[in-house]
Amino acid sequence: MYLPPHFREIDTDEIETVIEAAPLACIIAQTSDGLIANHIPVLSAPGDILVGHVALANDMHRLIAQGQEVLAIFRGEDAYISPNYYPTKPEHHRHVPTWNYQVVHIYGNITFQHDERDKRAAVGLLTRNHERRLNGKDAWRMADAPADYMKDMLGSIVAFKVAVTKVVAKSKLSQNREERDYAGAISGLQASGETALAERMESKRSKAV
Repeated sequence: MYLPPHFREIDTDEIETVIEAAPLACIIAQTSDGLIANHIPVLSAPGDILVGHVALANDMHRLIAQGQEVLAIFRGEDAYISPNYYPTKPEHHRHVPTWNYQVVHIYGNITFQHDERDKRAAVGLLTRNHERRLNGKDAWRMADAPADYMKDMLGSIVAFKVAVTKVVAKSKLSQNREERDYAGAISGLQASGETALAERMESKRSKAV
């Protein structure tokens, strides 16, 4: 990933925010069939590990060797930035369009688990996190489903863990602009309905103060 120093993201809280807000990772690996990419929801777990699961029918767990390096890409908010957002544009017109975004690349070694205990743990971790966030005290639990049904469902998946070896993150959020143009970009995004990215830029500006 092209990563100029002023766009390099080193704030661990910011990186975790991107991952939590966009847990559908694109997991890429080189295999005997060439490059493969799968879009899979994953979560961070203690010990620098990513946890997830795939369908048993998905050849990913057959094509990727145990312990092989993979790349997981988490894409945060993104939006087009018009030169018209910048208050300095009428003064010199030395602006061109660009794209603002946040992205996290996580490298690590993947291992697959086929035993029911590990699969139950992976599903439990993912569902607890997302259900509590979405439904609070009414969160769905694995115990809500009939035991035989849940056993069948677990039999149709493969769990995996990625032991993280490297994290590379980028926040391209107009940090290279002067303050009034930075503020103009935020206002332009808000006006065009890209409020989520505008909020991320506001947050970064608040941290920098």
